[in-house]
Amino acid sequence: MASFSVMPNAHLHTILLRLLIALAVGTQMLGQATASPMKSVVPFVGCKSDGQVGPLKAPKGESKRVDAPPDVTRRLAYYEVEGGLGALAPRGWFCFGTYGSSGTNLYLTPQPIDPKLLFSPSWKGFSGPAIQFSIVYGSTSGRFGVARHIARVFPAHSEFVGNVISEGTAPASDFPRGPYPSDKLVYKGTESVEFETAANAEGLGTDSRLLPGPDPIRGANILVGADPDLLSLAVRLPAKDKDLVSTIIRQVDDQAATRKP
Repeated sequence: MASFSVMPNAHLHTILLRLLIALAVGTQMLGQATASPMKSVVPFVGCKSDGQVGPLKAPKGESKRVDAPPDVTRRLAYYEVEGGLGALAPRGWFCFGTYGSSGTNLYLTPQPIDPKLLFSPSWKGFSGPAIQFSIVYGSTSGRFGVARHIARVFPAHSEFVGNVISEGTAPASDFPRGPYPSDKLVYKGTESVEFETAANAEGLGTDSRLLPGPDPIRGANILVGADPDLLSLAVRLPAKDKDLVSTIIRQVDDQAATRKP
């Protein structure tokens, strides 16, 4: 007759305890991996620009790592003009930049951009899907644009607005105080705000070359530096790409952090 040995209860309990601990640790690690976005690589696209000293060639650059899952990043590319101003946008879009003493602008749309339109006084702006990312300098002629945004959404920096008004170049009426009525604002601090401008309404989103339209405009305004300068992003995407907006805004937030002293 075969004989069987019985495992002592204490030994059995030890093995079971170790298995439970291993299972708990593995589950925790899996949960952390699921909760944290995976960094993926998106292609670099250089953009031509034109402005104060003439046309500039599209810069060359390397692919960029983005903190987002692959199903998002495979639909994005990183677009940049000479000088380093860059933003994410849907892959396959077209881009062009303008620059001058007041700042630099990067424009992105699903259709080719005619540079002549950007400089034409008769052109009103983009009526469809588009992205504008700008840096406006607070120490140059761009200070008027910076002051207008501060008056709207950055009350902690209202002294800057007062200083600009005291120059006597522009009247106080050019700098309305307080948010646009239809804008939804989410503050990230005294120098950073994300916004949504309602469809067919004026707001921070239309303080750009994006015209009011049937779709809302999302974006962010961020003050950087001591002057300060303003980073301004306005995004209106097609319905199929609206899930990309949060990643586009987050990348601008990260870029702002690298510019701060």
